[in-house]
Amino acid sequence: MIRLGLCCIFRAEPIKFRTTTAKRLSGLGRDEQLQILGEICLHNALTLKEALDYCLINGIGDFRVQSQINPLRTHPSAGYQLEELPDYRKIIEIYRECRQFNKENNIRTTFHPDQFIVLSTPYSEVLQASLAELNYQAEIAEFIGADVINIHAGGVYGDKPAALERLKKQLELLPDRIRSRITLENDDRNYTVSDLHTLCKDLDIPLVYDVHHHRCLSDGLTVEEATALSLKTWNREPLFHISSPKEGWNNASCQYHHDYIAISDFPDIWQELDITVEIEAKAKELAIKKLKEELSDKGVGIRLPGN
Repeated sequence: MIRLGLCCIFRAEPIKFRTTTAKRLSGLGRDEQLQILGEICLHNALTLKEALDYCLINGIGDFRVQSQINPLRTHPSAGYQLEELPDYRKIIEIYRECRQFNKENNIRTTFHPDQFIVLSTPYSEVLQASLAELNYQAEIAEFIGADVINIHAGGVYGDKPAALERLKKQLELLPDRIRSRITLENDDRNYTVSDLHTLCKDLDIPLVYDVHHHRCLSDGLTVEEATALSLKTWNREPLFHISSPKEGWNNASCQYHHDYIAISDFPDIWQELDITVEIEAKAKELAIKKLKEELSDKGVGIRLPGN
């Protein structure tokens, strides 16, 4: 059965996460900065509960938590530890309530950090910033029970084998709370399923197969072949991604996402699998509602939360 996943935010529902910028905070004293950040983090923790409740009511079995649920957490000047925030105990308590809610209702949660997280980088400052961000997201993942922190392989830097070797080294050095959740995803510019599969197999790291990226950056594998290779890397329910191109497949810029998913883009081979499919469509919950109806009309089983 297919567990459909909602990514980070809502299109129509009045469920809104808050954020801020370092520029906004720069002219304030540290106590005032922490007060504002604490209010935002508390609001976002409560909003996460609201988002998960929406998923339960509307038959959505997976929710991707946005990376900046704690905004500016690892920023060089505005960054902070949760324990520095007013009401931090309340924030952690709400996260743990989310974990229990997810467990009781069979709702999966995942993270997909921003593109600036690059473990293949040759630059030490980029690597250290990436590791700090992964550590923060792993902390929140532990609180809420998320089982995936999904990243891309990053840049090629003129030498793909060398970049992959750096990536492999850093993956091997990750602490367990990150390593146990980390996954790699093929992208639409540099790294294909073929590029990542051997590394994932050797390190026992799951491969998140993005079929849209694969269609934009082909490696000679069919969708069926890429699906089969990716499935073999998972020791729990596999997680895949799907989106449709904004301007269609005959446009040179096929990378841009459409508001909705074309049912013809949903691979036939996926329809009989027990997998999570996160819907990377601009219309968010509206796109999931439409796709769920179309899949159901085709007789595809949908894994609902609570089951």
